[in-house]
Parts: sequence; structure tokens; C-alpha cells
Amino acid sequence: MKKILIAGGAGYIGSVCTEYMLDRGYDVTVLDALITGHRQAVDPRVSNFVEINLANQEALTELFVKEKFDAVMHFAAFSLVAESMRDPGKYFRNNLANAINLAEAAKAGGVKRIVFSSTAATFGEPESVPIAEDAVQKPINPYGESKLCFEKVLAWYKAIYDIDYTALRYFNAAGASKNYGEDHNPESHLIPIILQVAQGKRDKIMVYGDDYDTFDGSCIRDYIHVIDLAQAHEKALYAPSSGHYNLGTGNGLSVFEIIEAARKVTGHAIPMEIAPRRPGDPPALIADSRRARKELNWQPQYENAEAIIKSAWNWIQKYPEGYKDK
Repeated sequence: MKKILIAGGAGYIGSVCTEYMLDRGYDVTVLDALITGHRQAVDPRVSNFVEINLANQEALTELFVKEKFDAVMHFAAFSLVAESMRDPGKYFRNNLANAINLAEAAKAGGVKRIVFSSTAATFGEPESVPIAEDAVQKPINPYGESKLCFEKVLAWYKAIYDIDYTALRYFNAAGASKNYGEDHNPESHLIPIILQVAQGKRDKIMVYGDDYDTFDGSCIRDYIHVIDLAQAHEKALYAPSSGHYNLGTGNGLSVFEIIEAARKVTGHAIPMEIAPRRPGDPPALIADSRRARKELNWQPQYENAEAIIKSAWNWIQKYPEGYKDK
């Protein structure tokens, strides 16, 4: 497979995956509506950049029929959990209905495989940790539900149209490549918020809860470097069968551990303040990613907090105001 469409390639993970695929000789077209993505985040080496909203079924189909892509990587989605609780319709329209438009266009264009950017949010509050692919999926917000719904759509498209798919359930994406990093407005992810304190853009980091049933009282999450996610996407093009894979290191890091690692990397004190717990925050979310390692031959390269944070800090120092377009 050499000719790839990356939907959402102007976003955080999509931009790094685009760079990764170009470095490996793929012919990449990027499609993005630039609602939350950044035009500057699109690698200039792409063969084509197409600004199309996934709601535009006619334009999508025309593109796919003309270009005859071998595969699609689908990153284009809204991903703010709190916003999904306020406006579920926005999330189901974009993450489900518009994703079906993409699948229909892929079918019309004869695409053989779809690699889908899914999420650990499909599991909700897990019954056991680490979380395996066959764990019960009970999303607790419309964001997770919208992603789970499209996983099911892909399974039916495989059954009916024989379009292979791989759904990659990310845990906490983090870090940056040399050229592309995380620039959200508003920012909701822990590591970039901590680094905004080191930059002087925030006075302190708020820690929501220090009384969880964990070794240090703070929440534990599985942070996976964005370049390792990109590697998994390339591997997924050649997955032995359709299905689902969890992507995480399997090593949980607490909020306090992340803050301490950021202090070491940046040399900044990073003041913090303890605040009440947020509703719906499980004590620990850690991936069982053995299946991806075995079946996809996926080997994460960044498996400690300081390496992940250092890559993000290097990018922020190079681009202190991000892409400066939002």
C-alpha cells in the first residue's frame, strides 16, 4: 500500500503521522476541514492538501473516485469529553455521521483498508486494569460512544463490503516530533498544560484529586508518544486481520510523576494546587497492548515520562506560540 489518504492530517496526531508516513516513502494526501486543525501543521511534502468537510459527501466521493487511494487513515474527529457532554449532537454528527460519509466515499473509490483513530474512552470506567481489547465497553460520555459506534460501523462494512479495518484505541497521546506538536485551543491535556506553567503562561497546575486509591493518591494514566502512535498506524496497514488494538505502553504514570518529570526536563518549579476530584475520572487507566506488540510487531520507542515530555518541551521552545493561527 503506497497511496494513502490521511483525514484529519492537520491535527495533532494526524500531522505527526503524515510526517512519519512521508519519511517512509508513502504518497500522502491530507484531507482536513481546518476546524481545529492547522494548515501550518500539514507537511509541505504531501502530494495534495484538500480542504473538505466530511459532511460534504459529494466532494468526498469525487475525490476518492478520482484518486484511487489504497488506504485511509481517519483521524478527523472532535475529542473534548466535557464538550461532548454539553453538545452530544455535535459529536455524533461529526464522529459518526461524517465518518460514515468517509466510509461510503472509501467504498466508492475501491479502498481496501481503513485505519481508524479510536480511543480508550470506548471502555468507560474499566472493571479491571490493565484494559484488554475484549474488556467490556461502556462509554460514559458521547465522545467515547461516538467512537465505539463507528467501530461497529466498520465491522459491518468489513462484513458486507469486505473493506478491512483496524481500530486503534489510544490511551493518552503525548509528546511531539521535531516539526509537529500539540496546539489545542482550549488546551485540555495534562502535559501541555503543565508545560504552559513552565512557559509562564499559567501560574500553576491544578491537580484534581489527591485521594484516589493509587500509590500516591493522584490519577494514573498510560501516556503513549505520538511517534509511537504513528508507527502503529503504518503497522496497521498490514494487520493480519480486521479488528481492534489497544495502544499504550502498559506503564501507568501518576499526575504527580508527570509533574515531577516536567520539573526535571524544564528546570522550572511548576507550582501546583490540589483541587476536588472531577466527576468521572477513574483512578487508573492502563492499556494491555500485548496484542498490538505481537500481531502488528509494534514496538514503542518512548516508554518513560522524561523522554515524552522532553520531546514536547523541545517543540514548544521552537514554537512557543504554537501554529499562531487560532
